[in-house]
Amino acid sequence: MATIISAAAPPQQQEQGPGPERGRGSRDRVIGVFKATPFTYATLIIVSAVLCVPLVFVVSIALASDQTVNANTFTIIPGEFHWSNFTRVFGTDLPMQKFLLNSVIISLGAVAGQVLSSGLVGYAFARLRAPGKNALFIIVIATMMIPSQITMIPQFILFKELGWVNTFLPLIVPNFFSNAFNVFLVRQFVSRLPSEIDEAAMVDGLGFFGIYRRIMLPMLAPVLIAIGIFTLTATWGDFMGPLIYLNDESKMPLALGVQYITSTSAALQAPPWNLVMVGSILLTLPMILVYYLGQRYLYEMDISGGSAGVK
Repeated sequence: MATIISAAAPPQQQEQGPGPERGRGSRDRVIGVFKATPFTYATLIIVSAVLCVPLVFVVSIALASDQTVNANTFTIIPGEFHWSNFTRVFGTDLPMQKFLLNSVIISLGAVAGQVLSSGLVGYAFARLRAPGKNALFIIVIATMMIPSQITMIPQFILFKELGWVNTFLPLIVPNFFSNAFNVFLVRQFVSRLPSEIDEAAMVDGLGFFGIYRRIMLPMLAPVLIAIGIFTLTATWGDFMGPLIYLNDESKMPLALGVQYITSTSAALQAPPWNLVMVGSILLTLPMILVYYLGQRYLYEMDISGGSAGVK
């Protein structure tokens, strides 16, 4: 840490120059970047209201009665409040509790895999010196241009030969090999941290893994939490992956379970849209809560400056 302290400017140099004028000018430039006006707030309110209409409509249908569903007389603003629908959805013939538990298991497994692998691989690309490292990084980034539909069939054949079909493994294990976007995030974040931190740790006798575990990992908290949020969002509502690899109803996640509710209606009857919307709310609320609790980490993940890691 002595190296970092010595890199800072001496107090005498920091006090030089037109202090008050310089500080006031910098503050004016920051404040003058954007000033909100009443028109700005009015525009934000109108746009937000338009974007919230589908969510309000979902809540309105979720609180509707069975008679309203059969008559198909829904309204955007809730006209009735049948809160019992939120308990009735767990009383259907489908194991909704099991669907919810499966979603938690798959999502947490995927998050753990992405956080562990992305941190290690991104740190290695940013700090380790090896021949061909930059070329390999370009190849990793180039994989982002490959559509997932192209690799869908080869992956299914591979997992079928491994005997992983109808298990959670195809949905969890690939996350322990990270992906190009998350590796790019960590690599850019680490590359903008002072290299003197690593040099000082090496003087103290730490190796690369020790530096990562004891020094870099706490600094990478914002970007790793952001990766966890991105992964959780993608996995929690994933429909295609479970549809391809899972066959047993007891192993399906909530995203598939909500679709299966539509098949519980009798012949010539409308699906229970109120229960379907309740399931959709169960899919949405955890993501809203996760973003609310983790939004400050998303703001701190400033890959353009990398300053979040040295706060």
